[in-house]
Amino acid sequence: MGTGGKPADGGAGATPDGVRAGVAIHGTGNCPVVAASTAHEGPITGVTWTHAGDTHTEEFRARDPDAVDGAEGVPEPASVVDLGDERVYRYERPRDGTCACRVIEELDCPIADARAEDGVLLLTLHLPDLERLRDIVSALDGTAERVEVRYLVEGAARGDGSPDRTLVDRGRLTDRQCEVLRTAYRMGYFERPRDANASEVAGALDISPSTFAEHLATAQRKLLEETLAGN
Repeated sequence: MGTGGKPADGGAGATPDGVRAGVAIHGTGNCPVVAASTAHEGPITGVTWTHAGDTHTEEFRARDPDAVDGAEGVPEPASVVDLGDERVYRYERPRDGTCACRVIEELDCPIADARAEDGVLLLTLHLPDLERLRDIVSALDGTAERVEVRYLVEGAARGDGSPDRTLVDRGRLTDRQCEVLRTAYRMGYFERPRDANASEVAGALDISPSTFAEHLATAQRKLLEETLAGN
């Protein structure tokens, strides 16, 4: 404890300066849950896992059993319990050193939430600083086609305890990129669970899902360059 009963810097009562990040991992071909999500209506949620020896055991919740049973790449998941509107599945497979979640865990980063939707692995991470986020993105470079930071909440504070906010120049975005972001936000694309998927937002914009994804990725990259600059 510091003087006057106040916690010393870095103590339990100190103001944290970490970040909360939403990361989308595209092209994880070795993830059975992601494979199942390609045919599943809505997200597959409650993804958890454990390791025992050389065996990786994973569990997840799905609302559409037929989509899970018919998905390619899922190693015979066993139905564990029926919860009415969704079913809990569990499967086992050999431990895989290229599994995205394991790569992140090996960097000593717990995963706060994991889900899969439309063939994309969606993770929520609580990290001590932006440098750790860069480490994760770099480590995933060889295990996925593309890693996208979908949102970033920075809780940094200066020494006097006041917020350290980052100003973002929205002028770097084109009118179309702003429209894509606004429409996606208005329709609930960034909510968890989502109120609208990529196809629905693309339809509202009268563009293809691939064009929507391209505009969204470009806009997010520009905003992240502004947010992370100088950190």
